[in-house]
Amino acid sequence: MQSGKAVWPWVLGVVVVGGAGTWLFRDQLQGLADGVSVPVQSAPTSAGAAPKPVAVEEPAPPPIRHPLDAEAAADPALPKLADSDTAAWSALSALFKGEGALTVLLRDHLIQRLVTQVDNLDKASVPPTALAARPLPGSLQVEQGEGGDRIAAANAARYAPYVKAFAAIDPAAAADAYKRFYPLIQQAYVDLGRPDGYFNDRLVTVIDHLLDTPELAQAPLVERDERGRYRFVDATLQSRSIGQKALLRMDAAQARAVKQQLRAIRGAINR
Repeated sequence: MQSGKAVWPWVLGVVVVGGAGTWLFRDQLQGLADGVSVPVQSAPTSAGAAPKPVAVEEPAPPPIRHPLDAEAAADPALPKLADSDTAAWSALSALFKGEGALTVLLRDHLIQRLVTQVDNLDKASVPPTALAARPLPGSLQVEQGEGGDRIAAANAARYAPYVKAFAAIDPAAAADAYKRFYPLIQQAYVDLGRPDGYFNDRLVTVIDHLLDTPELAQAPLVERDERGRYRFVDATLQSRSIGQKALLRMDAAQARAVKQQLRAIRGAINR
């Protein structure tokens, strides 16, 4: 757990342009086309003669299409992924009612960065190249408590503006923006080396993973490691993913607000 980095604000950004939020996905999207091939047999050659089966090649199954793929692709004004930074930033700014909560985001290759970060949120660590934002201002605040140092109540102030901005997003608007940009989001995901997968399905998995973050009765104990960085004393907490650790560093009310909004956005795309 590093004192200088908080992952959640980036996740916020993705809510729209990368998704989880977008956080916007549908539950258990399969994308399979309906239809069954029926084998064909030739008619009997003469009365009483047994029909001879004719070998028929089964037609190749239609390509799997993601529902959001087709919906969003209808927008002719959508730029190419390489030229999408301005449009993506504009969409995020509209969702967040301004740029205040987005100042930590890296603006170049925005969709690619957000997709990469979301894809890493359920992992134990994230390489610097997978981060979509700069470190938050300030450092982790701790205080002496029962059993040792604990994350201080004052630490919540670091996350407050980002949590507030995320909780204020209109889930329906976030879903619409996500669907509009989905072709670019999917392309960025394929470029990560996922030619057969859909980012939308990956996003659902990551959101459900974040919603699985435990709720603690009190702020967790922390200690410094050999490099002087704070880590959770509880080995089970320290072994959790970078996304869940971000939620664990927040206070209880903030974590609940984030989870509530994730559920709302998830529901928006399900509809």
